[in-house]
Amino acid sequence: MYHDFFGLNAPPFKITPDPQLFYTGGYRGLALEALIYAILHGEGIVKVVGEVGSGKTMLCRMLERKLPASVLIIYLANPSLSPELILHAIAFEMNLPICTETNRLEVMRHLQHSLLQHHSENRQVVIFIEEAQSMPVATLEEIRLLSNLETAHDKLLQIVLFGQPELDELLSAPHICQLKERITHSIYLMPLHENDIQDYLYFRMQSVGYRGLPVFTKKAIHTLYYYSQGLMRRINILADKSLLAAYMDNQQCVQVKHVKRAAQDSGFIVKTKFKSFSSFILITVIAILIISAFWFLPHGSYWKQWLAQYVIKNEPREMTHPVVIEPVTETVQLTPIETDIKPENKPTETPPNTITITLILPELLQERLKASELWLQNSNSQHYSIQILRTSYQKTMELTQFLQREELAPLLPTLFLYHKDQQWSVFYGTFADENSALLAINELPENIRQNRPYVRRLSTLMTP
Repeated sequence: MYHDFFGLNAPPFKITPDPQLFYTGGYRGLALEALIYAILHGEGIVKVVGEVGSGKTMLCRMLERKLPASVLIIYLANPSLSPELILHAIAFEMNLPICTETNRLEVMRHLQHSLLQHHSENRQVVIFIEEAQSMPVATLEEIRLLSNLETAHDKLLQIVLFGQPELDELLSAPHICQLKERITHSIYLMPLHENDIQDYLYFRMQSVGYRGLPVFTKKAIHTLYYYSQGLMRRINILADKSLLAAYMDNQQCVQVKHVKRAAQDSGFIVKTKFKSFSSFILITVIAILIISAFWFLPHGSYWKQWLAQYVIKNEPREMTHPVVIEPVTETVQLTPIETDIKPENKPTETPPNTITITLILPELLQERLKASELWLQNSNSQHYSIQILRTSYQKTMELTQFLQREELAPLLPTLFLYHKDQQWSVFYGTFADENSALLAINELPENIRQNRPYVRRLSTLMTP
């Protein structure tokens, strides 16, 4: 309806994944490159985790397009298959000569024979399993057994699990720990940030013929980010309805009112903000009442005297070494000083000996820290990673520039930050054994290898 109004030749915000509209920003392009690398060079199982609507299905479609023809892709969209049927489903996708009455052992024999044949022809077989968090545990265990099929040097089958955060909870169960240990690469799709949304909206509209200036105002983008929470599917729904609302108002720019109208129509009304503000007001009022009661009531003088004995006048000085402060052994009596100087309404100045240090991390470091926390929480302590950098905690700018290096761009989704003893450490990848990690060092860019990266067991990072 609004396509001609905005000069579009196709819908820009379809929720059906369209590879022509794949957005490489928000680290989606890097995630795609990391997945391609993991499938072509890795072993074991790969896990991709993201919230509902974060773009997992789009990644599947892009992998189908980007992987070479030598890779046979088996796509399983139904996660509720029983252990008895999962093998049949894979065999049917591979066009093997079986029927529903064929028993499990016979199906497994056909599968192994076919996989060996593909391997002899230098072809890979990879299975994409969507909504893996809904798959029965017994079926996941059957998947693990499939990953055991191998030759003396190579795995015969590569498995990629796509799931919501509940997949991590499922894999953390003790009775399924063997499957978790087979996961060699984990990729997390974080929601888009507000700055990415502006580029995303403009990219999608340009991809379908739009040639004008950005349609969404900055305030409208901020509102859209608030209601969508950075999830791509929500962004698409809200953007589509916002354009329709602007068209109905005969306006070439999407404003806040149009986004709010779209959010209300979609049921994306976020109420937590009001509740949080109300709770903040209530807590503030209670705190003021308590402080007032202690300060102004008769017994408040006791607390004034108690606080006064710890008020000590200090001259500012430069601290070059740590100073040990001995406990106060005597009480200092404070007496009011009479003065003729009348107080003036001036802003209160911070005493010269009061130092406030606030460390604000760049956006890239914040994203990698969040991903790194999930990485450590969901990794096997007996697995390994490669430490490629160690630097001072204060050198956040140098650390950010390091992560933004062009040669590290394909590896960024698998780079993780670790902070301890006022030091930053950068780790690359997760490996089931030490030999795999040592081999991966040789594949790192030359200037990264010059830093002499080395292998560390994850258990050393998990120790408090």
